[in-house]
Amino acid sequence: MYKKLMACVESIREKTDFKPEVALILGSGLGDYADGIKVEAVVDYSDIEGFPVSTVAGHKGRFVFGYVGEVPVVIMQGRVHYYEGYPMSDVVLPTRLMGMLGAKKLFLTNAAGGMNESFKPGTFMMITDHITTAVPSPLIGPNVEELGCRFPDMSEVYSKRLRDVIRKSAEECGIEVREGVYVQLTGPNYETPAEIRMCRAWGGDAVGMSTACEAMAARHMGMEVCGISCITNLAAGISKVKLDHKEVQETADRVSAEFKKLVTQIIVNM
Repeated sequence: MYKKLMACVESIREKTDFKPEVALILGSGLGDYADGIKVEAVVDYSDIEGFPVSTVAGHKGRFVFGYVGEVPVVIMQGRVHYYEGYPMSDVVLPTRLMGMLGAKKLFLTNAAGGMNESFKPGTFMMITDHITTAVPSPLIGPNVEELGCRFPDMSEVYSKRLRDVIRKSAEECGIEVREGVYVQLTGPNYETPAEIRMCRAWGGDAVGMSTACEAMAARHMGMEVCGISCITNLAAGISKVKLDHKEVQETADRVSAEFKKLVTQIIVNM
């Protein structure tokens, strides 16, 4: 795995020597966020040796290097999901790669289903913690000593400091941000009502198919992590209608301008 990572680093370094401070992974509705920054370089996933390529419609599949304000960033346009058939080590390879390129902070965004009945489609939820019981840990297998220790502490996956930054940024933007626990399941199917009741009993507020595994891999490396979910639909058993990806995309698109404004303010304040 480390050799594979180093091959990816070398492949990117042949194209750009840009060193980011912040890594940003874009979820649904934010796919074109990178088009509005000061771009220094773009590297397609397909041009990186051994790199997994996203198969999800609407995910562009490239790294964008540039500046948000004065902050040097690397933006991942299109993430890789476990449900696409990749091993979990490949799912988190992009996260690890961005860390090896120099990023010290990871900002995660996603579209998620709301299990907290006080949420509604379009709600923004700051992730305060997560539950990954239903998916394999990205740290299973031989430990990559160059990245981190065998048994990393996960008592503060989502940085308290960055959570304060999110609260401050949301206030400055006049945007309401709720807080809660994110549960990652495998997908690609949406959850059953019974599964949602189980996740709610665990203490979850939002459910999705990504993000938490990336956060774990980043913390293993010592990166500072924060995340925001856009609640695009109410989960099964709470929603009165059948779930489909079209509804998710429509809600994400509807609030994307507000989400982009918030993301920019958070990065500037980091």
